[in-house]
Amino acid sequence: MKKRIMILGTSSSVGKSTIATAFCKYFKDKGLDVSPYKALNISLNSYITEDGDEIGRSQAVQAEACNIEPKEYMNPILMKPGGGKTQVIARGKVLCTMNAYKYKELNSILKEKAYEAFLLAEKEHEMLVLEGSGGCAELNLRKTDIANMNTALKTNTPVILVADIEKGGVFASVVGTLSILPKEEKRLIKGIIINKFRGNPEFFKEGVEIIENLTGVKVLGVMPYKKLNIEEEDRQTDIFKNKAKRKINIGVIKFPHMSNFTDLNYISTFDEIGVKYIENKEELQSIDIIVIPGSKNTIEDLRYIKANGFSKEIYKAQNEGKLILGICGGFQMLGKLLEDHYEIEGNIKEEEGLNLLPIKTVFEKEKITKRTKVKDNLGMEIEGYEIHNGRSFSLDEDKMWLKDGERIVGMKCGNVYGTYLHGILDNEEFIKHFIKDIEIKESYKSLKEKEYKKLKETLEENIDMKYVEKIIEEWEY
Repeated sequence: MKKRIMILGTSSSVGKSTIATAFCKYFKDKGLDVSPYKALNISLNSYITEDGDEIGRSQAVQAEACNIEPKEYMNPILMKPGGGKTQVIARGKVLCTMNAYKYKELNSILKEKAYEAFLLAEKEHEMLVLEGSGGCAELNLRKTDIANMNTALKTNTPVILVADIEKGGVFASVVGTLSILPKEEKRLIKGIIINKFRGNPEFFKEGVEIIENLTGVKVLGVMPYKKLNIEEEDRQTDIFKNKAKRKINIGVIKFPHMSNFTDLNYISTFDEIGVKYIENKEELQSIDIIVIPGSKNTIEDLRYIKANGFSKEIYKAQNEGKLILGICGGFQMLGKLLEDHYEIEGNIKEEEGLNLLPIKTVFEKEKITKRTKVKDNLGMEIEGYEIHNGRSFSLDEDKMWLKDGERIVGMKCGNVYGTYLHGILDNEEFIKHFIKDIEIKESYKSLKEKEYKKLKETLEENIDMKYVEKIIEEWEY
């Protein structure tokens, strides 16, 4: 018999993705073939599967917790907003770029594609851990809902409702959510998890009784607030340490359309390294390494860098010999010229770059989405994944650093590096080359596995998983 459970939230950022990851790890360790599934993601953090399909990173993380390769059916619809437009990824490929008002026109098509992906996921795996998107009781979005109660009803899946106690108002959010759901939807909710409790969960026993008396739904437990090095879907500032000055301090320029900020997750765990977001130019003066990350609207973010004085500090850092690394959109910004005549990313068709790397970038309609493994000039193997519409052309072959066939993947000019490879800072050999005298105590893979184990143990200690198993076993699918 096929099994499944769904994690929905009372609102956005309640920790659905982390709870779903914990469920994935729990049931995987029980010996089940488990897969994540999220019908629709709205995020600028994406991942490329081995088949070259683009999905949300949260499902890639959950697949890793399941010890399986990420597949496009795990996140059939991904929306990437930016520059007044939203790029729609359906079944791993770009379907269209739309203005917000066109969503209703596409809705029935997207629902169909999402359900087709669900059927494939269910066929391929013994159990599914489904996840919703945002709050599950947004009355104004009911007709166009894809990822929440629409999925729960369509797939007839029992639901666990997650509420965040950290931000306050947990009683109102739980009771309010359940009170406005129609009967046919409310019947699917079989348990409640109170998430992010600071302090001893035992102190919330009275709160549990109040919620159960008001709703008639069992509270499965209270998850304590615990900082683990596990990616959350769109949480940025919590990932990085932002602590006092360390031996090596890395500053990531934070601009409006920043994407794939997870590129620095691994090195942010190193004891000697401090990683922080830079929101004003003065902060760059105390930074040892500057990272210009990816962007969903590269030209507009480049103009932001210039208008807010970041560019002057970047030039100063380059003259002082500080390391500068541009990744994807950041790589393009470091070049001489950017052209977007098809208006792929926004309405600005041309912009002069920072001119620190000898490349010209032209944005094209076809998007490159692939995993890439290349060797640099010294024979060092580097791997990562690419997600970009821009094609970069060399203006100085001597500065070529990384190539995939005839296609430029990276350029290097003195202390300035640029590459299309997301995940380049997950490569231990490159880290040793790029940041001298750094001690790598543990591989990223090993570190993540330990964190998944800690998350699962926290789940087992605080949530009545035997009751969850009973829900799954007794449900009439």
